[in-house]
Amino acid sequence: MPGSHCCVNKCSSTSHDRYGKHRNNGIQFFRLPKWIQHQGKQMSDLTRRRRIAWLAAIRRKDFTFDFVPQSMRVCSLHFHSGKPSYQMLENHPDWTPSLLLGHNDVKETNVARYQRQVKRRTQHLERPPLPVQDQQSPLPAQDHQQSLPPAQYQQSPSPGQYQRPLSPDQCQQSPSPDQYQRPLSPDQCQQSPSPDQYQRPLSPDQDQQSPSPDQDQRSPSPAQYQQQLPSPAQDQQPPSPPAARDMECGLCICRRDVIKNLLEENRALKQELDEYRINENFLNGDDNTVKYYTGLPNFALFQTLLVNLTPYLSQSRMKTLSPFQLVLLTLMRLRLDLPIQLLSYLFRVHETTVADAFHHTLGVMYAQLCPLVHWPSRECLFTSMPHQFVESFGENVVAIVDCFEVFIEKPSNELARAQTFSQHKQAYTMKYLIVIMPQGVISFISKGWGGRTSDKHITEQSGFLDQLLPGDIVLANRGFNIRESVGMMCAEVKTPTVSNGHAELEVKDVEETRAIAHLRIHVERVISVVHNKFKILHSTVPVHLLVKCEGENLMSLDKIVTVCCALTNMCKSVV
Repeated sequence: MPGSHCCVNKCSSTSHDRYGKHRNNGIQFFRLPKWIQHQGKQMSDLTRRRRIAWLAAIRRKDFTFDFVPQSMRVCSLHFHSGKPSYQMLENHPDWTPSLLLGHNDVKETNVARYQRQVKRRTQHLERPPLPVQDQQSPLPAQDHQQSLPPAQYQQSPSPGQYQRPLSPDQCQQSPSPDQYQRPLSPDQCQQSPSPDQYQRPLSPDQDQQSPSPDQDQRSPSPAQYQQQLPSPAQDQQPPSPPAARDMECGLCICRRDVIKNLLEENRALKQELDEYRINENFLNGDDNTVKYYTGLPNFALFQTLLVNLTPYLSQSRMKTLSPFQLVLLTLMRLRLDLPIQLLSYLFRVHETTVADAFHHTLGVMYAQLCPLVHWPSRECLFTSMPHQFVESFGENVVAIVDCFEVFIEKPSNELARAQTFSQHKQAYTMKYLIVIMPQGVISFISKGWGGRTSDKHITEQSGFLDQLLPGDIVLANRGFNIRESVGMMCAEVKTPTVSNGHAELEVKDVEETRAIAHLRIHVERVISVVHNKFKILHSTVPVHLLVKCEGENLMSLDKIVTVCCALTNMCKSVV
């Protein structure tokens, strides 16, 4: 049968008849309360007790605490008000069903008792507060007794007394309004009432109108307030020393101590949080911290880099990260090869935000730091030529060339796998041509090529030969077979001489080979510095960094290698 059915024993209430037509009988149906466990312990205990109470009232053997059919309902006939009460009103009669349950195990709740409880609570809330004596300035006993009004003024008349008609004698004795408004003479102001005035007997009419003892705590009437006003002489008396010392109550002192402790704790927690938060105070001017997280030698150099990059960092795209955080995040990624997930945790942003921030800042750093990797003029080169090169080859050595490889993940494309597999490393790599000056500064870095590409091909296609002038000398390893290519530029390549199993080398060749090997080692040292300083080049690079950037003919890995070389040039040279 469609519709809702009441699950209470011997109750046949349904929302539809047997023909499926809805019954407009005014009966409502309610689900059994659920056990709420995700809103605190108090809510969990309360809803658990209510569900148990409902199951005990329904008393169905097929119902358990964990299993109640979804179609089962309880109709409004089992509640006094026709519906369940709010779940937080545990004393309400309709907190559980109690009417027409089909058994006597659960007593019917008493509505009148609940109404009396509500009435008492309402009266307690509506009762006006009693006048509280000022505890901060207690008066001495003698002064307090003198300042008390007479007994007849301490008693407040009942509300009915204001509505009773006055006798003619009382009307004649009542002061006129002018008496309260006319000014007092100086003699009257200086005169204080004598104690006998407070002790004069009351008239019979006043004695009949005196309030009952239970009205002693009520406030006096306006006329009585006028009579209780102290004289000016009493107002001008200075407070006694005990009253001045007790102006501050002990409760205020206790609250002040609690507030002070809370402020100190809050200040300590903020300071501790700032120590772990990566913001402008993270590096704190410590050169060792700067060197560990960024690879730069000191904090001053990092500040210089930040100042030059800040105008080009878009704040509209990266609102959650400051320029300091953008630069530091990128350098930490290059320096420590931290994963995106860890960086998102450290900077308290989403992983997508970290990835976008890294690529955006990397592009800015590539555009601004790329000029640091440049080919110097001949005058500058000859002026700072190390004496080791001058003694061996004169002033004609302009470059030392070599190639290094960066490990990458295995590509999914077969052609890409064939192009990037390196026979030398027996792994999938990207190869780069690096050129350094005799001073140890990187002066040229090529784009990335597959690991299978030969050194000769990279040298001829990278644009390095265009930088040579007639008479230049290039130092290279014996694997660089570029004599013909360099010779076309009227330059010369110096490589270690190999005997190839023939007679021993001549003395001249031995000395030249030893000099070439001794000087060419600098390029290997520079490559080692770049790899060790920026561990992202020492690890396996993900494939998504090999995709060309939008609108550019460069991969993200090309930008990473160039930025790492530029940052290395900002550090101290190895030569």
